[in-house]
Amino acid sequence: MTHVVTEACIQCKYTDCVSVCPVDCFREGPNFLVIDPDTCIDCAVCIPECPVDAIYSDADLPQAQWRFLALNAELAAGLPAITCAAEPLPEADRWAKVADKWQYLERRK
Repeated sequence: MTHVVTEACIQCKYTDCVSVCPVDCFREGPNFLVIDPDTCIDCAVCIPECPVDAIYSDADLPQAQWRFLALNAELAAGLPAITCAAEPLPEADRWAKVADKWQYLERRK
């Protein structure tokens, strides 16, 4: 089992989840976070910390977000670890209310 960062994180990149992760499994892209499935210990402490409800257990992942399971694994392999909370993106509060953000995902840092 692992946890998955979904579409709600795109263009927001809140990092409240990063500060509670006991194993540093988050990786940082330009406008999105992902979880490294090889590092995640399935503790679930990150889920309630996300202000936009972007994190799910893979067992609870909504069908519309299934592609993010593979995406997290793919991108985690090439993105740097983020181990400390940082400021969200400048327009995060505005983007938090936007749905269907897949096209805005920037894959490389």
